Amino acid sequence: MTTTDYDLIVIGAGPGGYVAAERAGAAGKKVVLIEREEHLGGVCLNWGCVPTKALLASSKAFYQAGHSEAFGVTATGVQFSFDKAQARKRQVQDTLRQGIKGLMRKYKVEVLRGQATFTAKDTVQVSDRTLKAPAILIATGSRPAKPPIPGADLPHVVDSSAILELKTLPKRLAVVGGGVIGLEFACFFAQVGVAVEVIEFLPEVCPSIDAEIAKALRIELEAKGIRFHLGHKVEKITSESVIAKGPTDAITIAADTVLVCTGRTPNSDGFGLEKTGVEIRRGAISIDDRCRTNVPGIWAIGDVTAKAMLAHVASRQGEVAVNDIIGHTESGRVDRMRYRAIPGVVYTSPEVASVGLTEAQAQADGIPVTVAKWPFGANGRFLAEYAGKGLLKAVLHKTTKQLLGVHAIGGAVSEMSFGWAAMVEAEFTVTEIKELIFPHPTVNEALRDAIFTLH
Repeated sequence: MTTTDYDLIVIGAGPGGYVAAERAGAAGKKVVLIEREEHLGGVCLNWGCVPTKALLASSKAFYQAGHSEAFGVTATGVQFSFDKAQARKRQVQDTLRQGIKGLMRKYKVEVLRGQATFTAKDTVQVSDRTLKAPAILIATGSRPAKPPIPGADLPHVVDSSAILELKTLPKRLAVVGGGVIGLEFACFFAQVGVAVEVIEFLPEVCPSIDAEIAKALRIELEAKGIRFHLGHKVEKITSESVIAKGPTDAITIAADTVLVCTGRTPNSDGFGLEKTGVEIRRGAISIDDRCRTNVPGIWAIGDVTAKAMLAHVASRQGEVAVNDIIGHTESGRVDRMRYRAIPGVVYTSPEVASVGLTEAQAQADGIPVTVAKWPFGANGRFLAEYAGKGLLKAVLHKTTKQLLGVHAIGGAVSEMSFGWAAMVEAEFTVTEIKELIFPHPTVNEALRDAIFTLH
């Protein structure tokens, strides 16, 4: 059995792990990246962000082709091929997988496939190899949570990973959970003609986003034929239906496929972490703002920390961790994670994007706020290019007029959210936003227009 020394061992090759390996490799460090699955890229590339967006793009094209008369286009004989959409999805994935492999080769990162297991706080075992390093970065991600619902183990019940591998479209789909993942799948299947019903325990979908935006999203999805059962708890799943109970009624929803989307569980078990003394709280690895665990020499990033289960958060955490490991600073400033301006997106049609505090969150924190709104129906670019309705909300500190958050629904708002994040991060005020020049006509202008409603 051989022992190999490295500067950095990275466990998990998702968007946190492979980005961290790339950054460390680019800095000239000897890095090994360990992945137990067949492909690099983690959940995001293989069972999450990328394949769902590819399928959503296909369903959106099909739906728009069948609803294009308002734009002066009449299409006949439009058909949707699930097989071809799945093939395109796989092609997109393969292209990106090759890209990650290329980056690892470019920065001389050794890629090792297998299950990593800690044998000491600075030592990892993979098959017959022993790997040692003064720095180990855990990026093991998360997996779909399995709620204790009777019947959840039936063959027609799938999670967010398994549903991506369906061979045929279901006729009736029941979605358990009205969060981001559940709504994205509901939107995809509804747009290609599947009867979809969503069961959500809480009184509104997507409780993490602004309440007014969440309601607007639900109404838009209802217009696509999706039925929602809010305030209902799933009691049982049978071979033909989902049985749920609300405050005043019980309902039975016929379904030949049931998708369970009730959150995710950090992958903090199964690789010997208990041998290191790393602190785990509620299944997640505890870290500080430099992504350090309580054990010197061990860092953790991404979903396994449960800080914010988003691919872009994992990537940024990976950069922060590597900068801490190699002692890199920018102009003498220590790199730290900041979570107040993280963009979040629901890739339904229409899209929802959110940055910073919602009105409710600010009020809960005792922060006095002013809210500025602008309907996209008053925006030239939106009216010219998009169907449906849209809204932008800006949350500002009532006294300082500092921008605290931006929340919007409609069009491609995801593509604007980085700009909002920059403004929130830089603590822009009303005056500074007013002095910015926005291109015209763009949907981006809605933020500036909203700000000018404040007098």
